[in-house]
Amino acid sequence: MKKKISIALLAAAVLLSASAYAAENVPVPGLQMPQQLIPYGAVSKDGYFKGIRLAGKVKVVENFANIKVQVVNSFPDLKVKTVENFPNKIGEWKFVENFPDFTIQYVTSFPDIKIQFVNNFPGVP
Repeated sequence: MKKKISIALLAAAVLLSASAYAAENVPVPGLQMPQQLIPYGAVSKDGYFKGIRLAGKVKVVENFANIKVQVVNSFPDLKVKTVENFPNKIGEWKFVENFPDFTIQYVTSFPDIKIQFVNNFPGVP
């Protein structure tokens, strides 16, 4: 009798744990699952690199930069236009010495992103 009760309790525990596991992994209708960012080259199609919006005030540094940048003439990850007024579009950069939004370091190998300086149409190509 004790053996039957212990088998019944074991079976009930397995069934309850399986249903709880299934309830955790089945999406609830009406709720959206968080979506992951799909890479679009090194720079996302929205103009972000590792959470940094690639627009604004930029400071060039020699060490410990937020982003390592290589300047190229073709196939860039981002087209950059240098502006004097407040930059508000992706790819518009104003070079400053104080209070930058992010810092860059120019490199010739192993860059985080590749940029091309342009006069018109900055942003993600």
